[in-house]
Amino acid sequence: MSRAQFEQVQQLITANVRGRGQPGAVSQGHALLAGLLRCRRCGRKLLVAYTGRMHDILRYVCYRGQLDNGLPRCITFGGLGVDAAVAGEVLRVVQPGALEAAVRASCEAAEAYDDVLETLQRDVEAARYTAQRAGKQYDAADPENRLVVDELERRWNRALEHVQALEHRLEEHRRQQPQRPAATLEDFQDLAAALETLWHAPEADLRLKKRIVRTLIQEVVVDVDTQAGEILLLIHWQGGVHTELRLPRRRRGQNRQHTSHDIVEAVQVLGRICPDDLIAGVLNRNGLLTGRGNRWSRERVASLRSKRGFPPYCPARQQAEGWMTLTQAAAFLGVSARTLRIAIERGEIAGEHPLPDGPWVLHRSAVETDVVAQFVKRVLHRREKGGVQTTRQQSFAFSTT
Repeated sequence: MSRAQFEQVQQLITANVRGRGQPGAVSQGHALLAGLLRCRRCGRKLLVAYTGRMHDILRYVCYRGQLDNGLPRCITFGGLGVDAAVAGEVLRVVQPGALEAAVRASCEAAEAYDDVLETLQRDVEAARYTAQRAGKQYDAADPENRLVVDELERRWNRALEHVQALEHRLEEHRRQQPQRPAATLEDFQDLAAALETLWHAPEADLRLKKRIVRTLIQEVVVDVDTQAGEILLLIHWQGGVHTELRLPRRRRGQNRQHTSHDIVEAVQVLGRICPDDLIAGVLNRNGLLTGRGNRWSRERVASLRSKRGFPPYCPARQQAEGWMTLTQAAAFLGVSARTLRIAIERGEIAGEHPLPDGPWVLHRSAVETDVVAQFVKRVLHRREKGGVQTTRQQSFAFSTT
């Protein structure tokens, strides 16, 4: 073992010892960031705790000061969201390097294949030379000297068998690993998505994930902003680069089975113009699920509205409050729905679009402004101008025939 290898082994042993500011060896728990989180308030490492009825809810806590010195606890928060956010940053950092590593690994594999192929070819040539030489010695021997002839024949047969074995290995090597052109970055364009799929696969090795995280991250300084309801993360990457994240902190009483805030807001906005069954169809079309992972139905949308206190859809109330769909607003202004949508996307007219694959929601006050009136006037003017131009073109065509 060289001096460099010895020092590398000693550093690895030191890093696997818990305490003294070291994250310790990779454990079997579900905490991805175990040993990497450091409290911004007291400077101590956070501990891992599992709560819940089945003791399977991950939490990161900082009460080392309370255990050692009787100090109050610093911070505590759920660990699932933090682990997911840091894992997303790791994948974002690794993906460009993964492309280069994949290309390099492919090139190294091709070089190793060529090296083995060249070695086998040289061995076959050497064995054939040896067999030819043994055959010549056998032919040159005196037939009357039976002992010498028998020995030379055995040597020739062994040489031929060795040639046959090497040729078989050469053909098997060519059959198992056929030659391919050198890999390029274009060949691995889908590797980033595949890497994320492998990371989130249920059968993925969690200890391997932890090793990857520890290879890239030195530590994560964490704090909790109680007033803003956020978790502050400062990731110290290996090499001196830092990344700051602000994550929403789950409020008391919330859990993983709660419907996300974005879906709740979308249901509230869509409820102004759509009944519950249409809202369920829009949510399903956008690939959104309930907190329990189920598809949306009219009953589930109604249950969500009831719990949140949202009123049900009513055409009379929609008209009284002034809410309109994109088609209704376009008919009200006398323009096409496509023209109105382009104007909304350009920011000329205010409108709400809660889901990418869903309807637009507009208010009457947003389309009864002077700016919108000028916009409609320009559209109608262009339409009339286009109609006059078409008439002139038609008259010119008739006059030339």
